[in-house]
Amino acid sequence: MAFEIGFEPVEVTEPGAARFTGYYEPELAASPIRSAAFPAPLYAMPEGLPTPWHTRAEIVAGDLLAGQEIAFVESAIEAFLAQVQGSVRLRMPDGAVLRLGYAGKNGHPYASIGRELVRRGVGPAERMTPDAIRDWCAANPDQVADLLNTNPSFVFFRILDLPPETGPIGSMGLPVTPGRSLAVDPEVIPLGAPVWIDCPGFGARLMVAQDTGSAIRGAGRGDIFIGSGSEAGRIAGAINTPGRMIWLRRRG
Repeated sequence: MAFEIGFEPVEVTEPGAARFTGYYEPELAASPIRSAAFPAPLYAMPEGLPTPWHTRAEIVAGDLLAGQEIAFVESAIEAFLAQVQGSVRLRMPDGAVLRLGYAGKNGHPYASIGRELVRRGVGPAERMTPDAIRDWCAANPDQVADLLNTNPSFVFFRILDLPPETGPIGSMGLPVTPGRSLAVDPEVIPLGAPVWIDCPGFGARLMVAQDTGSAIRGAGRGDIFIGSGSEAGRIAGAINTPGRMIWLRRRG
């Protein structure tokens, strides 16, 4: 009744024309020092960084972030996918868990490496899941750097002090909640707004627009936060479907 009185439903696209994907917080083994087992760094954001800054390819070629390393993970593709998700839980050798969240980026647009692999004829779009990308990288280690550099965007991290049961921090500065937090384009739906979604394979439910993303642009784009860890990653990677999105806009 309160929603009926205080809010009016606004279908943000034609019914069934919204597009949903999923995101999650990876959990990765990591080390505070670089080694053969942990060669791939995650970086803090340098102070006073102009926007735009160098592209990913330029950053890597020039080793422009030397000294900004926070921790090291097992592969370049896992470091890259952590950047795409914007948060990560790192399991350190001493058993501690280090939480990292989004700190900023280099100001260049995001380009999908999955779409790039489709363009190269590696496989169809519907099969280009994160696990498929991992498999391709494992089979083609000499081509990984070139693939990652097709995305000029680069994401930086900051260390977060969060309880283990709390989700990562979204764009509103608050923890996101599995199955209830939605990343949207804030130029279409304001952050903090309730949003009703109907996403085949996930369900129909009330969400809250609490986050944003470089690839989440335009009316009807929604990215559903699934949770943390590999199972959440599997579920999130399988969500790429049309559906309905209804913004519950406050009356008056």
